[in-house]
Amino acid sequence: MSYVNKAILVGRLGADPELRYTADGTPVATFRVATTETRKNKDGTKIDKTEWHRIVAWRKLAEISGEYLKKGQLVYVEGSIQSREFEGRDGVKRKAFEIVASTMRMLGGKSGERSAPAAGEHVDEDFPHEEEDDVPL
Repeated sequence: MSYVNKAILVGRLGADPELRYTADGTPVATFRVATTETRKNKDGTKIDKTEWHRIVAWRKLAEISGEYLKKGQLVYVEGSIQSREFEGRDGVKRKAFEIVASTMRMLGGKSGERSAPAAGEHVDEDFPHEEEDDVPL
């Protein structure tokens, strides 16, 4: 049986990406993307609900993210959901969930700016892709 772990997000960056390098020199970028869902309550009033997603990009995708992505920019991110445990400053163990990006596409400028969509799509070739099986539905 095959399982699927895939997340697709279209949202705006909350801040410029942070680009760092591991001890062996591998680039890694982290940034947060906000997605907002709008719906109406029983009174017909529109209610916005915003979710924040932590994104982690590696290698070439990290370098591109660090160089070209800016706060407020609309972006498409595709990847897998990953959990990570860590110990907080208060000594309490915590669990964080993040999206490990495999594909990123820059969709436009900052919120409120009028600009043509950017043609910036990159697929991380080093990201481990699984072979597709012929699974009858």
